[in-house]
Amino acid sequence: MGGTPGQGRQAGGTPRAALADLLAGNRRFVSGQPIHGHDVTAAAAASGDQQPYAVVLGCIDSRVPLEAIFDQTFGAICVIRTGGHVLDRAVCGSIEYVVGQLGVPLVMVLGHERCGAVGAAVDALRTGERPGGSLAYLVDEIAPAVTGIGVDDPAVHPLAIRRHVGRTVRTLRDDDLLAGPVAAGRVAVTGGLYDLATGEVALLDPG
Repeated sequence: MGGTPGQGRQAGGTPRAALADLLAGNRRFVSGQPIHGHDVTAAAAASGDQQPYAVVLGCIDSRVPLEAIFDQTFGAICVIRTGGHVLDRAVCGSIEYVVGQLGVPLVMVLGHERCGAVGAAVDALRTGERPGGSLAYLVDEIAPAVTGIGVDDPAVHPLAIRRHVGRTVRTLRDDDLLAGPVAAGRVAVTGGLYDLATGEVALLDPG
């Protein structure tokens, strides 16, 4: 981490502009017309103080490389990835840092179809067999989204994915250090869902 407080680069420093830029990049990605490459010259160009305009919290799934699907080059976005985009203190602290110290105006929580972490939570609740180790933490954090749908619902997996994104968004909006900027309109926290088959990102209303 590094850099100085700023207003978010490239996208005008507003949540709406930052979101528009992310989605425009996704459209370029889907259409096969990306404008950013991942090469050493881009890395060198971004080697000074960082001024990202968004932070994206996504899943560790190898099919969902966040810089690529939003067609973003070095220095444009901060990326955090955990199983099922589950929050913990380190994740929240990292988001608080980039919002408070780097002036990032947009936080996006990106879920994806056929999420294995959500599937693990569904399986654990259906069988009553809680996994061991720290995987249990992931399952416990996702479980409320599963029970909110109903473990016996035939569509519990895809519906729980969406619900879990919404829960994560609401938790971040209520975060002690994010709630003020969100209420003032300086920062937006939004959710999205990535389609593994098409590459498209659809925005989700967290309710």
